[in-house]
Amino acid sequence: MNALSILTLPSLFPTTKHSQIPRFPSLAQSLPFCRPKSILSPLSFRLSFKSRRPPFSAEPQLSDGDDEELEDDEDDDDDFEAADEYDEYEDVSGEVSDDVQQSEDEDEIFVDSSNRHKESTWQRVEKLCNLVREFGEEMIDVDALADIYDFRIDKFQRMAIEAFLRGSSVVVSAPTSSGKTLIAEAAAVATVARGRRLLYTTPLKALSNQKFRQFRETFGDNNVGLLTGDSAVNKDAQVLVLTTEILRNMLYNSVGMASSGSGLFHVDVIVLDEVHYLSDISRGTVWEEIVIYCPKEVQLICLSATVANPDELAGWIGQIHGKTGLVTSSWRPVPLTWHFSTKTSLLPLLNEKGTHMNRKLSLNYLQLSSSGVKSYRDDGSRRRSSRRRGRNGSLDSIVSMSEQPLSKNDKNMIRRSQVPQVVDTLWHLKAKDMLPAIWFIFNRRGCDAAVQYVEDCSLLDECEMSEVELALKRFRLQYPDAVRETAVKGLIRGVAAHHAGCLPLWKSFVEELFQRGLVKVVFATETLAAGINMPARTAVISSLSKRTSNGRIQLSPNELLQMAGRAGRRGIDERGHVVIVQTPYEGAEECCKLLFSGVEPLVSQFTASYGMVLNLLGGAKVTRRSNESDEMNTLQARRTLEEARKLVEQSFGNYLGSNVMLAAKEELAKIQKEIEVLTYEISDDALDRKSRKLLSELAYTEIADLQEELRAEKRLRTQFRRRMELKRFSALKPLLKEFENGHLPFICLQYKDSEGVENLVPAVYLGKVGSLDGSKLKKMVSIDDSFALSSVGTELNAGESDTHQDAEPTYYVALGSDNSWYLFTEKWIKTVYRSGFPDVALTQGEALPREIMRTLLDKEEMQWEKLADSELGGLWNMEGSLETWSWSLNVPVLSSLSESDEVLHMSQEYIESVECYKEQRNKVARFKKKIARTEGFREYKKILDVAKFTEEKIKRLKARSNHLINRMEQIEPSGWKEFLQISNVIHETRALDINTHVIFPLGETAAAIRGENELWLTMVLRNKILLELKPAQLAAVCASLVSEGIKVRAWKNNNYIYEASSTVLNVISLLDERRNSFLQLQEKHGVEIPCCLDSQFSGMVEAWASGLSWRELMMDCAMDEGDLARLLRRTIDLLAQIPKLPDIDPLLQNNASTASDVMDRPPISELTG
Repeated sequence: MNALSILTLPSLFPTTKHSQIPRFPSLAQSLPFCRPKSILSPLSFRLSFKSRRPPFSAEPQLSDGDDEELEDDEDDDDDFEAADEYDEYEDVSGEVSDDVQQSEDEDEIFVDSSNRHKESTWQRVEKLCNLVREFGEEMIDVDALADIYDFRIDKFQRMAIEAFLRGSSVVVSAPTSSGKTLIAEAAAVATVARGRRLLYTTPLKALSNQKFRQFRETFGDNNVGLLTGDSAVNKDAQVLVLTTEILRNMLYNSVGMASSGSGLFHVDVIVLDEVHYLSDISRGTVWEEIVIYCPKEVQLICLSATVANPDELAGWIGQIHGKTGLVTSSWRPVPLTWHFSTKTSLLPLLNEKGTHMNRKLSLNYLQLSSSGVKSYRDDGSRRRSSRRRGRNGSLDSIVSMSEQPLSKNDKNMIRRSQVPQVVDTLWHLKAKDMLPAIWFIFNRRGCDAAVQYVEDCSLLDECEMSEVELALKRFRLQYPDAVRETAVKGLIRGVAAHHAGCLPLWKSFVEELFQRGLVKVVFATETLAAGINMPARTAVISSLSKRTSNGRIQLSPNELLQMAGRAGRRGIDERGHVVIVQTPYEGAEECCKLLFSGVEPLVSQFTASYGMVLNLLGGAKVTRRSNESDEMNTLQARRTLEEARKLVEQSFGNYLGSNVMLAAKEELAKIQKEIEVLTYEISDDALDRKSRKLLSELAYTEIADLQEELRAEKRLRTQFRRRMELKRFSALKPLLKEFENGHLPFICLQYKDSEGVENLVPAVYLGKVGSLDGSKLKKMVSIDDSFALSSVGTELNAGESDTHQDAEPTYYVALGSDNSWYLFTEKWIKTVYRSGFPDVALTQGEALPREIMRTLLDKEEMQWEKLADSELGGLWNMEGSLETWSWSLNVPVLSSLSESDEVLHMSQEYIESVECYKEQRNKVARFKKKIARTEGFREYKKILDVAKFTEEKIKRLKARSNHLINRMEQIEPSGWKEFLQISNVIHETRALDINTHVIFPLGETAAAIRGENELWLTMVLRNKILLELKPAQLAAVCASLVSEGIKVRAWKNNNYIYEASSTVLNVISLLDERRNSFLQLQEKHGVEIPCCLDSQFSGMVEAWASGLSWRELMMDCAMDEGDLARLLRRTIDLLAQIPKLPDIDPLLQNNASTASDVMDRPPISELTG
């Protein structure tokens, strides 16, 4: 076993320990179906090196005064060291000294030779190829490949190229925009020079098109090809750019056999770009399949953004594929400076050392600043006393004064007061020369609104505006229907939007203008961060959270860094800038917490599919011999069930489950053992023994006796506190019951957060959860153990005359002034007010406010978060919706509610119980003071201090233990159970005989098709009812199969879509019956793969396939242009597959080809080169 030579990489974030290896004229009036329908809207070796720059700059900062192939935009709507050694590791000692200057390899240094500037990159590549043909492959080395470029390549690039030239596969993990593509380009040069082929895969079609254009500039048009679901250009070229699903299907045909028909003939290298997509829930399986099925003689180059566990990825690839090198880097060629934008300023986010948050961004400091408190430098009467206190008086005094805890309401109020408008932040960016910028906003409407908001602020000079107008004129002449008229005004001023609602052609036009410097600000959704080459000087992130179907969720560290990586243009900017914008939900503290939390690890998303099972198990086909008309020709099966199992169990998840899980379990066991030992050390018995040993007999006896009395007094204090709570419950319960049918009163909730800060929340009371019959909340509380309430009635009623029921806590629900729903028991109610919302309909016929609020509550996703807990029940909250916002705004602040308005009047018994509790609490405090005055207390205090230190250590160990447990929960061995469940469905539908491995026509077609549910798609396409359809009608039916995620976005006057013809609707209705049967079959076998069938948008596709113009189609349309274009592209992709599928009726194939050809016209057609 070889020793592993590793240089520790100073991580940007706290690290964790992992195991190593481990798109006719108008036809609207002539088409009877085209009638608008209104839409009601309301093993591996590791190479790494240290960066000479700190992770966050310490330099002075600015200061203030399927499509299976993932579509380019989707609906907008987490101590690291090598732990083991493996035989597959190659002994490497490419060490880099800390003293070596990086600048020569880090900075772009252009060669002075004028001759080199006259040569194109392709000419240099061709020169190298000629040398190889003349003198042999020995001419290919890292220096020869580096000499192709006008600049010196970076050290991590050189190390990766060297590993590739040694014949290893390579995993490269480096920050976004650091130059990882150069490694793949160099490998392509070497491969082309050898006369072999390289396949370059990307997860996005737009990214594939971009790489295709880029490689043609390097290698010439004849040497580069493109293969996606939409395009096939020069597919036998030496450098072929393709999407991952295309490559996966090629590999299905090549597993275990050498076949030129597989598309892998003469392929030496496969590049997996953006390999961190392996963690993508919907598509990660494809990446794992490629690695598993790839022939071992093919080198893999895997390019990944920074992740927490690149060693585990490299270890997995090394184990199942062969020798694999790992190169990691945290260095960025253009360093980033982080900023934070508030209403009045743009400040550095971090301190000068880049280690902590800039204290001027603390909520306390912002509160003082906004309230107009003067520093001592501005107050002459205080300046003298400031000198007496010391030279650091001014700022430090303010900070010290402001270091008082803030409640949740205080924090929300400060945040809202500091939220800047778009124009505020844009002004700072322009004033500080930080443009061009990509401005990330996590919804389409937000991007469009931002453009309209700033479109009167011209960012271009007259010359630049003329260039934009000229480019726009040319674009309009070429693609008249692709012009986004609502965006033209902003575009001429230098701002644009880029999101899934835009046409692909328009987005490409925006990208081109941005790269030419003619667009200064692009407002984009986060999908722009996924590999598209649009670097900017500044990346602005509008929020650290985004709203999803499951509520508002925070960005992950990986998502934040992926967007931040768009900042900084190599060779143009000395520094890149990232600006985080203050929002009502989060501020600088949350940003720093996210920034320093560490990147997340890659996790396996491996799941079986119908295509996978059929391609791995299907071998023999049902055919007829020429001389035996009625016999089956059973050929040898492709592979046995056991062989398929061995392939499936090579998943990344199973690798993690075996190697990493083992190491994590070992560490967890050690931690738990240590916690057990330390816990014993601070037990009463252990402290007692230490006290006996350290103290004199007299001192020990005195303290021990007093401690025993103190414990007794504490127990009595607890009893008095519980009795006080009982009396309070007795007053609250009838009062709350009284309000169940009356008006909705205001209440005040009170709790302490995890930091001990007391929070007061004004809210409007809705009612008892038990009275919300049929609601999701009532059902959830009754079945979810997390909301279980302890039966404390007997204990509380000791010696009391109250009923048992009065003592039991009950859950209630209210809507807070912060637009959060609160779920609580009586424990958390501070007081109840007489005023509230009258339960009277605002207009005749409208529902009562109580019913409206109950309906709004039932619409929520029930994503509750616990704020506080006690033996009398917990306090939970959940973010409200936009519909509840106006209700929450009408909840008054506490200062406007007077004490005289309170209706919670306590009984005399309650007042007496409060006095008893206070008296007992004081008694406990006196006992503590008495102990502190004893003779041996000083020595006893040392024992307590050590115990306190031990408690802190236990707390840290438990945090580490929880981290390990969470990591282990992420690691779920995958695959084989799901594989067998899908196999049973396939067997029962007669697509494949699992026992004989004979594949029937249904299975043969399903194995060749690409889609989310291959078997369902095949069952539809093989249905004879489709043969009666015309091409446009066929397209409409196909659209119903691929419309998942497409939404109606009716707004203003845009509220129509075309309705499908009756023929199409009848066919879809019949198919729906088959779909229901198939879903039942899937449920029977535990398979949960969606079967899409939705006729809502079929009329739009039918109209387009019938020749309706784009302008007619989009008139008053309730769909975004980009959504419709994406649906049409999906439909075209499915139609284009049909002529190539086996055992499909020729009539259906001809109709599909006709429909596809008619539909694939501007403006939805996409550019490929």
